[in-house]
Amino acid sequence: MRTVTMADVAKKAQVSKSTVSQYLNKRYDYMSEKTKVRVEEAIKELGYQPNIVARSLKQKSTKTIGVIVANILHTFSTEVSRAVEDVCHEKGFHTIICNADDDPVKEKRYIEMLRAKQVDGLIIFPTGNNRELYKQMLDEEYPLVFLDRLVPDIPASSIMLNNEKASELAVEHFVRKGHKRIAIMTTSFIDNISSRYERVEGYKKALIERNIELKEDYIQCVDPDLIASSLGKMLALPSPPDCIIAGNDFVLKEVLRFAKQQSLRIPKDISVIGIDDVPYASFFTPPITAVAQPTFKMGKMAAEILLDKINKTTRINDEPEYRFEPKLMIRESVN
Repeated sequence: MRTVTMADVAKKAQVSKSTVSQYLNKRYDYMSEKTKVRVEEAIKELGYQPNIVARSLKQKSTKTIGVIVANILHTFSTEVSRAVEDVCHEKGFHTIICNADDDPVKEKRYIEMLRAKQVDGLIIFPTGNNRELYKQMLDEEYPLVFLDRLVPDIPASSIMLNNEKASELAVEHFVRKGHKRIAIMTTSFIDNISSRYERVEGYKKALIERNIELKEDYIQCVDPDLIASSLGKMLALPSPPDCIIAGNDFVLKEVLRFAKQQSLRIPKDISVIGIDDVPYASFFTPPITAVAQPTFKMGKMAAEILLDKINKTTRINDEPEYRFEPKLMIRESVN
């Protein structure tokens, strides 16, 4: 079956090809209502589909961006990606979202695949282990934004939470409630994932500033499948912690699961604060105190900065690093 062309539409509507092109690009300034209707009807009747690839080559833009998230299962990743998509949709851009599973090899493949598809720019939650590839993109002035994480010596625009402040808010709340045996657990930062490292550093600084003894046994940075066993060992210490900071939403879920399996009562047996305000935190029994990130604002800024780079628009007060402030959501999981 022969492909319907723009010329076929123009002939059917009794207009020029340039008029059809103007209609497809929503440029109606010099087009009468009758002409618009004729072109629209011709497109519907013939079943015409614009050749996106040809148009992209001509305009040197696919109107598409790629988003490579570290782990799509994290609430943060989902909410940020939604905000990115909202902004891009409003600006006429499509979004392709890929899940790297915190795997540098998978991340590299997605970067190469998306660039081969000629996406106009990338937002990446970087694993940190593709430094040469990041550097190459920056050297080529390819539009690139990092989200949630920094990569040392890679000066990409980065959208971040004030992670040290997030931990400090949690520590401060525990101390205000009379706690001193405060633990923190996060997933491993063996690959120097900056957000996790910063949260642990913020926890350490907050304890030191409040003259609370820093116990290495209370700091657990482990792979996801070791969270339960690490919790068991920590709570079996001669002087176990009586409260815990869950460093992200995944850790919080594992802490709550462990508490249920071991019949630990929250907050009577152990108090809990999670960093990341997951949807179920407010209606869990008891409701979980959490440190919230402004996820939608962060995603919106990431998309706006990337689109500015694509359109070569200079932002006022453009900075290589943007930090958002966390907010403590006080509920009932702390005695």
